[in-house]
Amino acid sequence: MALSSATSSLEETAIKIEDSGLPETKAIGTQGLRKQILRKGNSWQTPFPGDDVEVLFSGCVEGGECLYPSRDKGTSFRFKLGQNEVIKGWDEGVATMKKGERAVFTIPPNLAYGELGSPPLIPPNSTLIFDIEMLSWTTIRDITGDGGILKKITKEGEGWATPREADQVLVKYEARLENGTVVSKSEKGVEFNVGDETDCLCPALSKAVKTMRRGEKAELAVKFSYGLRQNRNEATEIDNGVPSDSNLSIELELLSWKSVVDVTGDKKVLKKIMKAGEGFDRPNEGSLVKVIYLGKLKDGTIFERKGSNEEPFEFTTLEEQINEGLDRAIMTMKRGEQAVVTVSSEHVDSNDVSGIAKEELFYEVELIDFIKDKPFWKMETEEKIEACERKKNDGNVLFEAGKFWRASRKLQSMLSLTMLSLMMRSLLQMPYGCHVI
Repeated sequence: MALSSATSSLEETAIKIEDSGLPETKAIGTQGLRKQILRKGNSWQTPFPGDDVEVLFSGCVEGGECLYPSRDKGTSFRFKLGQNEVIKGWDEGVATMKKGERAVFTIPPNLAYGELGSPPLIPPNSTLIFDIEMLSWTTIRDITGDGGILKKITKEGEGWATPREADQVLVKYEARLENGTVVSKSEKGVEFNVGDETDCLCPALSKAVKTMRRGEKAELAVKFSYGLRQNRNEATEIDNGVPSDSNLSIELELLSWKSVVDVTGDKKVLKKIMKAGEGFDRPNEGSLVKVIYLGKLKDGTIFERKGSNEEPFEFTTLEEQINEGLDRAIMTMKRGEQAVVTVSSEHVDSNDVSGIAKEELFYEVELIDFIKDKPFWKMETEEKIEACERKKNDGNVLFEAGKFWRASRKLQSMLSLTMLSLMMRSLLQMPYGCHVI
């Protein structure tokens, strides 16, 4: 393609841009790179350094010959962004492109081949002009920062959320050795808890899923330090004779997950959300709540059943009417939420399960509705005094009984009410015109 025809093509494109109302040429960075968008992209995302990008392009030397007409040949060009596989102007320019975008880049010599040029087509100190169309890219992420787990997304997931520590995930995977031999494969989805590296095939799975969105598929390149472990509890059979120091290639798909909340902060009471609730409000201490719940032992034996759809069970939170762990878990729930609450034996007493030694308990619970305790700012003066006195007395009784967490809650609540009352009184006594900071 001669210079005259290349220049003519760019001039025609410029006229179309002016007529279409698309952005005019703009500077990229401070070293003279310029970009003129021919067609806007169809998303908001742009590639990151290290991503495998795929483009169509044509180009020419300003005042010279046509270069590398991949667009004319109908073949795409792939390279790793930001890895010096192409000229610097390409790395900087393509990094600004969205999927489906097409743009013309004017690249100065200092971002191209500089004083030396690239004989015979590119003379020294040449400015280059490229028409580039972004087809797609695949992200390669170094999950651990040491090259131990590299992830390439092969199918984008949905939404923005990713699993967090302790969440129960459902995945499908296929693990191979570097020579292609399959060493483990999940025919159906398998579940494990994020962070429990003994509960899945290898530590790489637990670490990788924390970076994935629902429905995402990815390829993992796993070094042996994050690969097979001898202490795993994962049920899928692994071919005999596979050494634990093998590097792996894993195809991983995140099907879904259930959020798990550490209610007490020490993993002694865990809440697994089975159905999300509505709104943002949750019961507080002293709320009147309506629930349906079923208590089970580890072997599935039902030891307690409370409430029904027709007549939910009513109780007041933190008044020792139900198991303390379950009580605290319900205070983290929203209206309509359904959850499975696991209570360790340390939060179980003889009143919870009569005739049975302390053991882990499981509750299937649904929060139907609740009415919060009357807020302090709605109370009359006498009500405030009574509330403080009641909380102080309740706290002292609980402290003497060795129930320190509940005692601290009562006393903290009493102190908060007292301090707020004093602050309100001070504000009301301030003279007009005083600035409150």
